[in-house]
Amino acid sequence: MRVAVVGAGIAGLAAAHELLVRGATPIVFDADTRAGGKLRTEPFGGVALDTAPDSFLARRPEAVQLCTELGLRDRLEAPAATHAYVYARGRLRRLPAGLVLGVPTDPVATARAGILSRWGAARAALEPFLPGAPLGEDEALGAVIRRRYGNEVTERLVDPLLGGINAGDVDRLSIDTVAPQIAAAARRHRSLTRALRAAAPAGPPVTDPVFLTLPGGLEGLVDALTASITERGGEIRSGDPVSAVTADAVTSRSGRHDVDGVVLATPAHVTAPLLDPLAPGVASTLAAIPYASVAMALLAYDTDRALDGSGYLVPRRDGLLMTAASWASSKWRHLAQPGRALLRVSAGRHGDERAMHLDDDDLVARLRADLAVTMDLHDEPAEARVVRWPQAFPQYAPGHRERMAAAVTDLAAAVPAVALAGAALDGVGIPACIGSGRTAARSILDAIG
Repeated sequence: MRVAVVGAGIAGLAAAHELLVRGATPIVFDADTRAGGKLRTEPFGGVALDTAPDSFLARRPEAVQLCTELGLRDRLEAPAATHAYVYARGRLRRLPAGLVLGVPTDPVATARAGILSRWGAARAALEPFLPGAPLGEDEALGAVIRRRYGNEVTERLVDPLLGGINAGDVDRLSIDTVAPQIAAAARRHRSLTRALRAAAPAGPPVTDPVFLTLPGGLEGLVDALTASITERGGEIRSGDPVSAVTADAVTSRSGRHDVDGVVLATPAHVTAPLLDPLAPGVASTLAAIPYASVAMALLAYDTDRALDGSGYLVPRRDGLLMTAASWASSKWRHLAQPGRALLRVSAGRHGDERAMHLDDDDLVARLRADLAVTMDLHDEPAEARVVRWPQAFPQYAPGHRERMAAAVTDLAAAVPAVALAGAALDGVGIPACIGSGRTAARSILDAIG
């Protein structure tokens, strides 16, 4: 069986890998001249530096499992620095113990961190005693956290973390999609604090790493995948965009290709017009998903200044352009160099397109001004580069999972040999995208027998 995969990001490559595991032959198409999508590593500041995600969540199994299958498991590296900061009340403050996706479960540690005002800390500590029913239907994450913990926890802890991860606004993001762990706790008990404490594993604290990466950058995962796919008989056609899809063929720049099924692993706004002739209702659902654009400045400094931690978050409420700074050279052992500090500074989120309207020099200048405010860094960088990711982050409004489940079901009923994969389905993380690609591949093979 020959199956087309449209999109050579991590979801599409994972789909191609799964097809080969199950005896089918994939042909992967992508408009870009290189595979990997947003997994990109570039030479910068004397090292190989990731220009989008620099790690993946270790406690979801999909990425670790794929690395194991590709022979990369023993190379995975945990961060050297495990604590981070948030810019709050005029300076950097260390994130306290007891946070679960930004939600505080230790009121004493939260108060001592100084991130919240005295009133904000007191309001958060009242959460276990507030009346209310457990969570019912999917809601905006921000609405749930404001109701239980107040505005300060929402705006200084949860939004910088989960809003930052999704380049969105927690007042508009689905709790079921972006924080399923919090949603599950909120359905078990009216008090989130009590439910999250009860869900914590008994015994000594878990010391397993939360995040993992590959020394040399995550493009190493892409290289391993593409090598495995081509060596086992699959094909990757970069620079060959697809213009039309049917259940048994795709039409690309290089012509018509007959296939037995198709996995669409492109962003929703790319997938929608391809699907419109086959399943217009599904296409309409996908086309309605908004996307956010982000930019990242890579900055190298010649300095001996110690950066104690992995980086810091910047709340939306402070009005700065930057959303976060990753101290890459202290976060990862393989990036450490004597006398050199490497920063990855992010800007842009849904509803804030300022970074995308600035040229590179102006963007770097604005972000340097924010670094001076937040971490008192006034030095001139020895090297600077801007990387832009337009329309990169799907936004998950409340009810997103239900809409996507219905779309997958409707597509399977209308065109069983076509399946969806990618971040638009169930989350932006690398493990989620890998899982969606492998699931789509299995569903195609089940449909075509």
